[in-house]
Amino acid sequence: MPKILITGAAGFIGFHLSKLLVKNGYDVVGIDIINDYYDPNLKHARLENLKINTSHIEYNKPIDGDIRFIKLDLQDLENLKKLFKKEKFDYVMNLAAQAGVRYSLINPHSYVDNNITGFLNILECCRAYPVKHLVFASSSSVYGLSEEIPFSVHSHTDHPLAMYAASKKANEMMAHSYAHLFNIPATGLRFFTVYGPWGRPDMALAIFTKAIVEDKPFEVFNYGKMSRDFTYVDDIVESIKRLLPLAPKPNNPNFDAKHPNPAMSSAPYQIFNIGNNSPVQLMDYVHAIENAIGKKGKIVFKPMQPGDVAATYADVQSLYDYIDFKPSTPIEFGIKAFVDKYLELN
Repeated sequence: MPKILITGAAGFIGFHLSKLLVKNGYDVVGIDIINDYYDPNLKHARLENLKINTSHIEYNKPIDGDIRFIKLDLQDLENLKKLFKKEKFDYVMNLAAQAGVRYSLINPHSYVDNNITGFLNILECCRAYPVKHLVFASSSSVYGLSEEIPFSVHSHTDHPLAMYAASKKANEMMAHSYAHLFNIPATGLRFFTVYGPWGRPDMALAIFTKAIVEDKPFEVFNYGKMSRDFTYVDDIVESIKRLLPLAPKPNNPNFDAKHPNPAMSSAPYQIFNIGNNSPVQLMDYVHAIENAIGKKGKIVFKPMQPGDVAATYADVQSLYDYIDFKPSTPIEFGIKAFVDKYLELN
């Protein structure tokens, strides 16, 4: 059985990926600090769905379920190294991070501590105890000020709009340096607005759904004149599953050092977008939520927020060429799945 470490296993994507890989014969070890950025009860509910008894979780003490789970902070390098030494992982999927664009305006230090120092510790562990492939979460937010639509991994991303985006851009550069210096095969994934059942309560889908169900007003920014490449979580984790055994190789013959392509390298390193490749107008998204609930929402239109962008749109051709899979779940299906689970949990 291939053995994988999934960081952020109690998180939205980490939970779904854990379930999928267990079904596909992986030995999954999950870690998460279970912080209170959003309601820890949702994280506990995800773990309980993985048959983890959350009443018995202690820091740095493994507990069995569908996966082996350990409450552990990525900033705890000593215990993280002990875990790598003991388990001898084949793969690492780094999903642990301080999320949220707007929160980075309030608490920027959290993004350095969790996203940069935490990721550095993962890289150091992969250096000390080599793995076949390190895959890590980046973000579509790295495209920042770019208005070159659709966003391409072959374009430069030097103008982030918030600390969250800057930290993800830093992760990409850090991974490249370790791939170059220490031959750590690394793949970065720029996620585009991931949504689906068990999703985070700070995301627009959960905020809008909660407000409509409770008959309360909710804010829609830029007066609704926005579009997003909403990507269903099952498409995300299927992409990751296919990518894991396909680690990049060193000495890529397609890399030209005189005309460097940001998505590849002479080192074992690559970057992909994972998006639906079909942007949806925000108001169409809102109406799909209303239809799934069977109730109109009380919308309050607001101007654009700092750090936000008007549109995202993923060019995923290189991903499709690499794994023969392209995200394609329509929002009507994905939103209904989210709403059904939301009503079940609440």
